Amino acid sequence: MRVVPRASALNERIIQDANAAFSIPGSVVFEEGKGGLPVCKLTHKNGGTAEVYLFGACVTSWCQPSGDEVLFVRPDAVWDKSKPISGGIPICFPRFGPSPEMQQHGFARNVDWVVCSSSADPNPDDPEPSVMFKLKDNDYTREMWDVGFEATYEVTLRRDKLKIEFCVRNPPGAEKPIDFTAAVHTYIEVVDAASPECLVRGLKGKRYIDKAIDTDNLAPEPCAGDVTFGTGLIDRVFQETEPEALLHVGTGAAVSVENTRGWTDTVVWNPHETLDKEGTWKKFVCVESAAISSKVTLDPEKVWRAETNLCVIDL
Repeated sequence: MRVVPRASALNERIIQDANAAFSIPGSVVFEEGKGGLPVCKLTHKNGGTAEVYLFGACVTSWCQPSGDEVLFVRPDAVWDKSKPISGGIPICFPRFGPSPEMQQHGFARNVDWVVCSSSADPNPDDPEPSVMFKLKDNDYTREMWDVGFEATYEVTLRRDKLKIEFCVRNPPGAEKPIDFTAAVHTYIEVVDAASPECLVRGLKGKRYIDKAIDTDNLAPEPCAGDVTFGTGLIDRVFQETEPEALLHVGTGAAVSVENTRGWTDTVVWNPHETLDKEGTWKKFVCVESAAISSKVTLDPEKVWRAETNLCVIDL
């Protein structure tokens, strides 16, 4: 009889193998995270850190050198792989939103990714630690999306930015194009989302679908000004947006969400009291880099690349 290793033993082996192949002293290390899940910790020479779980390739922390956390993980997050991690930066792929074919926001945030590379030496005087994960089609993904694909997700901790790059390839030998929608669902910590000082700037005049009221594909409407959050559910898909949106977090600072490459849309979401009545909704706002208003179509052997840079700015 074949003995199936315990989950904890499997995780220990994954951590050991990842450290043997990809750890970089002082910059990249793999550890046991919450629930015993493997997590990669990136450390910059300036004291900044980031954490990325192999489950879902989910970034769950980005701390400034001061120790201030930029991202938000919900207190109801579970760490047993029974559902995606609720918070940080989950990956939505190959579908954004509900789909008759698969779970909400696709399967990428609900599967284990594999570490494929790490780096910390583009500039020896200012190393930028990074880690890359990969995901390929398998029996589980083909039950929902019967196509071949290769995806990579690279997280780089820069001196003053967090860079995330998501790539999808229609592999050699494919017989037809593939199409998908995608997003990085970034949860950003704020002081009080209900405060008028908490707002998203940079979307004025951009057309958006208001998913809080639009269940039948109503026509997009232009945004009149800053987006605020104190009055109710905000769930808006802004189409063909400018590269940068600024979330004023209420501390005299803002987080810049820069769609450097590939992303065409910006999603702004805050659940208000639809999430809970205890006020968790006041502690975060999601500003998401997305490609959803038009599906991405990839011919065989073609690659789609998208990049987001997050940066904290003093106002």
